Amino acid sequence: MKKTVALMLLAFGFGAKGQAVFTADYASQADVNVFVVDYESQADLKVFKVAYASQAKGNDGKWFWVPYASQAQKKVFFVDYASQADLKIFFVKYESQAGWRTSAKKHLMY
Repeated sequence: MKKTVALMLLAFGFGAKGQAVFTADYASQADVNVFVVDYESQADLKVFKVAYASQAKGNDGKWFWVPYASQAQKKVFFVDYASQADLKIFFVKYESQAGWRTSAKKHLMY
């Protein structure tokens, strides 16, 4: 019984990992420093802004902005220079374009 409960909690924990994102006011408050690049080829991650939280499940570049830091799975801070960034992103127009270009940095958004 304990194993079943533990497995259910573990499965729910992994399933709950969405990409609810909050924009921090300061770099020290953020989990990840992000820079928005001008070209898709420069990005580590192609991001699509979804309209509903339910669309932002998984770690596949579909982000939903939340109004409070306590609601976010990740807090990001937008830096001014690419050299300051942990992650470089490019905003795409279509949901199907979202995804990782550089899987080496995938761990930043888990």
